[in-house]
Amino acid sequence: MKRIELLSPAGDIERLKVTLLYGADAVYIGGEKYGLRANATNFTLDQIREGCNFAHNLGKKVYLTVNMVFHDEDMDGIEEYIASVVDAGIDAFIVSDPFIISYIKKNFSQVEVHLSTQDSTTNYKSVEYFQKQGVDRVVLAREVSFFEIKEIIEKTGIDIEVFIHGAMCTCYSGRCALSNYVTNRDANRGGCAQVCRFAFGVEGKKDFTFATKDNNLARYIGQLIDIGVTSLKVEGRMRSLYYLATVIGTYREIIDRYYNNTLTEDILRVLEDRLSRVANRAVSTHYFLKMADATDQYYTGRNEASNQDYLGQVISYDKAKKLVKFYERNYFQVGDLVELFTPSGNRVSFIIEKLYDEDMNQLNVARHPDNIYYVYLDTDINIVKYSMIRLLHH
Repeated sequence: MKRIELLSPAGDIERLKVTLLYGADAVYIGGEKYGLRANATNFTLDQIREGCNFAHNLGKKVYLTVNMVFHDEDMDGIEEYIASVVDAGIDAFIVSDPFIISYIKKNFSQVEVHLSTQDSTTNYKSVEYFQKQGVDRVVLAREVSFFEIKEIIEKTGIDIEVFIHGAMCTCYSGRCALSNYVTNRDANRGGCAQVCRFAFGVEGKKDFTFATKDNNLARYIGQLIDIGVTSLKVEGRMRSLYYLATVIGTYREIIDRYYNNTLTEDILRVLEDRLSRVANRAVSTHYFLKMADATDQYYTGRNEASNQDYLGQVISYDKAKKLVKFYERNYFQVGDLVELFTPSGNRVSFIIEKLYDEDMNQLNVARHPDNIYYVYLDTDINIVKYSMIRLLHH
C-alpha cells in the first residue's frame, strides 16, 4: 500500500528546507503572484528553482499555489508565468480557476493539477466533475466530515487531500468577503486581513469576537490512512520555523508510528501535548466528527497567551568541546531542563549546566533573543544545523 503523504506549507526558502528536513514528503509554496498569501515572503522564480532542486534531491516534491480568484486584470502574464515555473521544476499546481485547470492540462501534461480548497468541494459529484476535467487530486473543503471523505474516496477513487492541522476560516474557505468589506483587501486574491479575528466594539458592552479555534486531527491520522486519503495537509505558510519543525516533526512521528504499530495511547498523548504547546490557540476537530458549533469557536473573552518553550535554533555543535552554538529565541537560565531535537527525529534532554555568550564569557542567564550563545552538552546524537532547543515538559 502506498504510504500517505505529509504535506507542509513553506512561506520562504528556509522554511521549505526546514520542513522537508523535519519529515514532510512535499511542500506547497506561493510565487510572487497569483496565490492567496500575498503577505508571506513567497518565492521568486530563482527561489522556486532552488527549492525544487533541494526537494528533488531528497526525493520529495514541490506544489505551487495559483489559486486566487482571477479577475480580468489578473490574467495578464499568467500563461508565461505557468511556463516559467514548470521549467523551474514544480511537481504540481494548486488551482481553483477552470481556465487555469484546462490550460495547464492542455499544455503541461508533465505536472499535476490539484484542485484547491478554494473551490470548497464537499461532495463526490463535484469531485467526479473535476475528475473529468483532468484534475489529478482534490483538496477537499475543510468543512467535510470523516464519513463524507470516506464516501468521496470510495465513489471516485481520485487522490484526496485533507487539511489536518492549523487555522480554519470562519466562512467556507474561498467564500469569505469580510476582509473586502472591512479593510478593502480581497481575501480571495491574496489579501486576507483575518477580520474574523478582530475585536469589534459594541457600545456599552465588551468587545465582540468570533474567531474559529485551530484544527487538529492528530488523534485521527490512522483513520485517514485506513480510508485511503492520499495527502495530509498542514496549514501555515506564515508560521515560524519552530512551529513548522515541531508540527511537521510530530505528525511525521504519528504517521510512522501508526505504520509500524508503535503508536500507543500514552505516546499519542505526549505528541498531542507537544502540538498543543507550539501554538497559542485552542484546537478542535470542527466538522470532522459532527457539525461544527459554538464549542469550535472563540467568542468574547478568549485568551491567546503564547508560551516561551522555544529557546533556540542550533548553528553548530563542537563535539570535541561539547558545546552547542545557537541563536537564542526566549529567556532561559542555568538549571533549566531542556530538550534538543534534530530534523532526523533524535532528541536528547539535559539540564543546562554551563552557559556562555558569543565571547565565551560564562553566564547564568540568557536574556537577549537573536544573540548567539553556547551551552554544554555531552551527547552522541548527530546535532546538525536547524536542530532546535525547547523547554522540556515531559
